[in-house]
Amino acid sequence: MAMTPIENAAEGLPKRVKIVEVGVRDGLQNEKVQVATAVKIALINRLTNAGIQSIEVGSFVSPKWVPQMADTAEVVRGLPVKPGVAYSVLVPNMRGLEQALETGCREVAVFAAASEAFSQKNINCSIAESLARFGPVIEAAQKAGVNVRGYVSCVMNCPFTGDVPAEKVAEVAGALYAMGCYEISLGDTTGAGGPLATRRMIDACARQVPVTALAGHFHDTYGMALANIYASLESGVTAFDSSVAGLGGCPYSPGATGNVATEDVVYLMQQLRIETGLDLPLLVEAGNYISTYLERPANSRIAKVLSAKQSPTITGAASSQAV
Repeated sequence: MAMTPIENAAEGLPKRVKIVEVGVRDGLQNEKVQVATAVKIALINRLTNAGIQSIEVGSFVSPKWVPQMADTAEVVRGLPVKPGVAYSVLVPNMRGLEQALETGCREVAVFAAASEAFSQKNINCSIAESLARFGPVIEAAQKAGVNVRGYVSCVMNCPFTGDVPAEKVAEVAGALYAMGCYEISLGDTTGAGGPLATRRMIDACARQVPVTALAGHFHDTYGMALANIYASLESGVTAFDSSVAGLGGCPYSPGATGNVATEDVVYLMQQLRIETGLDLPLLVEAGNYISTYLERPANSRIAKVLSAKQSPTITGAASSQAV
């Protein structure tokens, strides 16, 4: 069912936002059971059929550390070319970029942290060392005509040291932007941030990076993700990362739960009369598809409501097409 155009967006809020789907990478990377390559490809196709145009499909990291992403090259090669759809992959270093280029990827992402402790735990180097490492990667990607997106982790709270100063987040975001990242995704990795901290953090970053080049990436550990997205909208942010069925977590952030569910973000935008271009029932089908494969319910409030109302139309389709 196609979504009808939305008019009369709430006063002071944007009329349209971009949703970046991260469930296939950030969501599945923490799953202990290896998800079949064919299932990942089927999930991606369902998501793009629902209208997703920006989707992170994997990462070229060492399979020793993230075995779930070992088949990223096969996933990328198995995806159809769809006009207007950008598939991206995460790359930690030059070798990762080389692998991405070998598979024909046209967009990559690099990741730094705003917390020194988390940077050491996550990628075994300081923030300064990580930025120095990414400089040549970004430069090489740009020479190859590949877009680069930047991530900043722990933008409000670190699982090891507590609150993170907004000025430190802005410093790291500004450095990535200056190196050539077209967009900086600000990640509340622990999900501990609230709306006031979100506003302060975005305001600080907007002094280093145009607000139009900022994106919000919120985990829902404390149930604050949608509130933080609303606060971000008020600050002028128009791009948000989300994960179908609320998939996710972070192996280096004890207790952190999944990313905010794409279905719930889209419902929020509908209530605010903000256009996303996404088909909510088809997103629910996609979330139920992967949740059925993982043998658990979708972690999305909207999915639970719509599945109950429309069963077996949605849940049946998801179950019958699991591979």
